Amino acid sequence: MGQNLLRRLTTVREGETTVVVKQKVLVVDDDDTICDLIRMQLESAGFEVMCAFNGRQAIALTKEHKPALMVLDIVLPEMDGLEVLREVRRFANLPIVLVTARADEFDRVLGLEMGADDYIAKPFSPRELVARVKAVLRRTSSNQSPEEMQILSLGGFQMNVLSREVHIHERHIDLTPKEFDLLWHLASNRERVFTREQLLKQVWDYEEFFGDERTVDQHVKRLRRKIEEEMAPCRITTIWGVGYKFELMTGG
Repeated sequence: MGQNLLRRLTTVREGETTVVVKQKVLVVDDDDTICDLIRMQLESAGFEVMCAFNGRQAIALTKEHKPALMVLDIVLPEMDGLEVLREVRRFANLPIVLVTARADEFDRVLGLEMGADDYIAKPFSPRELVARVKAVLRRTSSNQSPEEMQILSLGGFQMNVLSREVHIHERHIDLTPKEFDLLWHLASNRERVFTREQLLKQVWDYEEFFGDERTVDQHVKRLRRKIEEEMAPCRITTIWGVGYKFELMTGG
């Protein structure tokens, strides 16, 4: 988290020198033309961009440079994007946006279940890609003041925004950045029902409705599995025909 904060686009004055620190984005695609196009669009939006052309290079660059976000194509030589996602999740929790040209929904659903934060299908508009990258980074970069840092404690369930940690009965629960954001939004507004569209706008920060509502469903599915395994004193409930809400199973 601290490294992402340092990479947030800021202007710092040192005497008469202005230093601009940019967020790093790693683009992983074996097509040079696509990499160049994405690089140009993201650099125009103020990001520092690196490119990797295969999975092994992507893993090495992630370990060395610790980017703030990865744009990851599913179809890659040597290791496909899902293999890269699985390997990266073993040592890093950076946000990952999957890029897919495949029409099969299975790839997208599997990617979300494995810990991707979002996906975008080819062909995509550069404007949409930049919007998605910005939206994901807004949610995963902790830009709150110390007064806004909060700890939510509900019986055996605890969430800490400062450390971005979740504990259930004192056991640490591993969550992706987007899983944490979604759980915090629901838990800090417990008993309030949110539609899928509201969650896409409020958690994913989509200023325009680019999102697929199944993205919400897949993240809720993963959260439920992680929470239920630890016998949490709370749950995410489906309100049929409306959406989801977080509720305590006992008083609190």
